[in-house]
Amino acid sequence: MHSAIIHTARGQRGFTLLEVLIALLVLSIGLLGLAALQTVGMRSNQMANMRTMATQIAYDMTDRMRANEAGMGITVDEVSLEPNYDADSDFYLIGTADDASAAPPDCDATVCDEQQLATYDIARWRTEVERLPGGKSSITGPVAGSGVISHTITIFWDEERKGVTGENCGPDPDVDLRCIRLTI
Repeated sequence: MHSAIIHTARGQRGFTLLEVLIALLVLSIGLLGLAALQTVGMRSNQMANMRTMATQIAYDMTDRMRANEAGMGITVDEVSLEPNYDADSDFYLIGTADDASAAPPDCDATVCDEQQLATYDIARWRTEVERLPGGKSSITGPVAGSGVISHTITIFWDEERKGVTGENCGPDPDVDLRCIRLTI
């Protein structure tokens, strides 16, 4: 009887092959989940980086425009001190199509007038916008008759990198580019 007890105790030592395989299966499922979580985290980080870049680029243009009010077509009446807007003197209005104009002068090295400075600002700004995937930009001016002098800066980019081209800033990433709008 004594030998039967020893034999039973020896049979239960260690792990069986089935237990090891189950443990490996559980571990591999956990590691796959961890890898998926890492991928989602990296993608979210990349999207946040693009949004941050777009915001900084938009604010860069607002600073450039505020520094060149005459280039925006804004003058101040000397008597009433009221701002006036002249659309013909607003050199910052641009569409999303690429401009095939001549290279602007280097306004960092030479003195430029309002129009040259606006052209220079737009060229440098568009270079920054193009760093975003599918990056496009536009600046629209005041609404006629609104009495408010404002400009809307819009930056579009392909956040999902799917090759979409829609410029409606819609919620569908399969059709529309992601965008940020800033009104000054």
